[in-house]
Amino acid sequence: MSEEFTTQLPIIKPIILGKIGSAYGIRGWLKVFSSTEKAENIFGYQPWFIHDCGKWLRLELESWRYQNRHFIIKVQGINDRDAAAMLTNYEIMVDSTQFIDLNDGDYYWKDLIGCQVFNIDGHKMGKVIDLIETGSNDVIVVEASSRDVFGVQKRLIPFLDGKVIKKVDLVTGFITVDWDPNF
Repeated sequence: MSEEFTTQLPIIKPIILGKIGSAYGIRGWLKVFSSTEKAENIFGYQPWFIHDCGKWLRLELESWRYQNRHFIIKVQGINDRDAAAMLTNYEIMVDSTQFIDLNDGDYYWKDLIGCQVFNIDGHKMGKVIDLIETGSNDVIVVEASSRDVFGVQKRLIPFLDGKVIKKVDLVTGFITVDWDPNF
């Protein structure tokens, strides 16, 4: 672990890729929870950063492995359980400029969150606040405005490109859907 703390943002476009879990064993190992599509892909994005009380800390991984249905990591400079426990529950951030460009019609979830959703009749459905992976297709979680005429607070809309999702414009932040606003 780098002992240098900085208040300057050390990465251009920070994004959360996972979370540090509890200490594992007595030699400073930690469990890690990945938010990447394939859990082990989190290790392909380096360096990792954590943010604590207005300061950024760079984490240097010494090693990682799959152990008892969990990924565990060894961070440089962390050599005992107590030191490891100090990192528990921190979000793992990386610079999203490392991400590869996707083909047309493919999107990173991070790019969809915050988009405004309208149906094909022009009704404002709300704003994307989350996505859910269901196995068969992803689902966008759309939070309706407090003045929604249908009284809906949240909508779950399947992300079926061409069938339900008619247009995604990341430049304007608009998604057009073929979806009944009453659902």
